[in-house]
Amino acid sequence: MDVSEPASISSGIAQRYATAVFELAKEGKKLKALETDLGALEAAITDSDDLRALLNSPIYTREEQSAAIAAVAKKMKLSPTMTNTLALLASKRRLFVLPQLVKALREQLAEERGEVTAEVVSAKALTKAQSDKLAKTLKEQVGKAVTINATVDESIIGGLIVKVGSKMIDTSIKSKLSALQNTMKEVG
Repeated sequence: MDVSEPASISSGIAQRYATAVFELAKEGKKLKALETDLGALEAAITDSDDLRALLNSPIYTREEQSAAIAAVAKKMKLSPTMTNTLALLASKRRLFVLPQLVKALREQLAEERGEVTAEVVSAKALTKAQSDKLAKTLKEQVGKAVTINATVDESIIGGLIVKVGSKMIDTSIKSKLSALQNTMKEVG
């Protein structure tokens, strides 16, 4: 079995739901509410072990998941569109795709605004000036406004790994050392 298969199935399911939710929000002129909902859901998924367990654990029945996600949506004051989407996901036992759904919706909202997101990994946190300069440089290359999603990974030692769409630029010292190591293995 291909290991990537479950991930691609999840993202395919998430993409279909994301398209439907996005179109409903756009039709109802509720894109701003959708963006607010996504921020709240992202924070809740990141911060709550219980919510992650609810989304991923098979021990909860369909009814338990539906009741719990309805309570979460009510407590978070999510829009009717997102509340109904969560209820539908729970009734179909597809809550496990929620993180991918949030990501797909974020991408669609950015595309609607004419923006693109760049995933940037650095050894140390980027300063505001570095982040702004990188965004400006990327905007010149891509031709769209660029939002930087920065993460820190000390294992890359130095440099940057930048992913924009399907393109990746890896200037990390770790990758250069790996390339040097491979070259030395070939020689000796």
